[in-house]
Amino acid sequence: MIAVTASQTDPNDPLKGLTVGERPEPAVPDGWTTVTVRAASLNHHDLFTLRGIGISPDRLPMTLGTDAAGVDEAGNEVIVHSVIGTPVNGDETLDPRRTLLSELHQGTFAEKVVVPKRNLVPKPAALSFEHAACLPTAWLTAYRMLFEKSGLEPGSTVLVQGAGGGVSTALITLGRAAGYRVWATSRSEAKRGKALELGADQVFETGGRLPERVDAVMESVGEATWDHSISSLRPGGRVVICGATSGMVAPTKLAQVFFLQKQIIGSTMGTRDQLGRLAVFLEQTGVRPLVDRVLPLTEAREGVAAMAGGDVFGKIVFTP
Repeated sequence: MIAVTASQTDPNDPLKGLTVGERPEPAVPDGWTTVTVRAASLNHHDLFTLRGIGISPDRLPMTLGTDAAGVDEAGNEVIVHSVIGTPVNGDETLDPRRTLLSELHQGTFAEKVVVPKRNLVPKPAALSFEHAACLPTAWLTAYRMLFEKSGLEPGSTVLVQGAGGGVSTALITLGRAAGYRVWATSRSEAKRGKALELGADQVFETGGRLPERVDAVMESVGEATWDHSISSLRPGGRVVICGATSGMVAPTKLAQVFFLQKQIIGSTMGTRDQLGRLAVFLEQTGVRPLVDRVLPLTEAREGVAAMAGGDVFGKIVFTP
């Protein structure tokens, strides 16, 4: 089958190890099943893998991709939940040994992917395969950040740092649909304009002064925006952080945290049940993921290069 793999890693040149070509179909362990992939979406996780983050050389070559939608062995249209782990109190993301597809098990950038049977979620007929494939990582992450971790009610003001990526566009779209007042930042004037079109109430330059402090900050950028996130938060508010694409180490004004009782909440991915509810939310509201471009799987290099260069607004989707 055709697959997109990381054949080697390079921290400075992630495209160096990207290979498109024939790979053997993966074996199917007991309790697992095969999904014929109809669409898969790109995430920063795939770039991290190509840079050598979170994967060891002995696991290469590794088929990339965490997200997919397709058809199972019984002919059902399904969405693949990419977290592989044993639920702890009903939450598989709390399993200390949990992994994502493409870390230990082969990923979704292929004509077929093998996953545990419990990791399949029914795809609503109203969702296209391309839209459904955007959900398991970026959109599920945004869903959990807003509706579980933020602790906010509709009408609250939420700041989204960085307006262009998959998580950020999902946060803006979901937040608008749920009745939050959504503000967003970006270094790019063009992306700020697109964020307004997407549903943001106001947009600001990265690090810019806000009209007032916000109830919560949704943070995925990390080092470059961290100080602004802490300073922009009202007393008692929350920064919910799911990633750090600009750098993992950032100074924190601790006096602001303890004196003003600000909260820093970590969030990663979501559960299978939350993925199912997210799909229903989209079905009921008519909200759909913003897709930057759809490419054949054989042209995956173009999509990865665009993400590496920051030339993305929304999700990049591959179709086998």
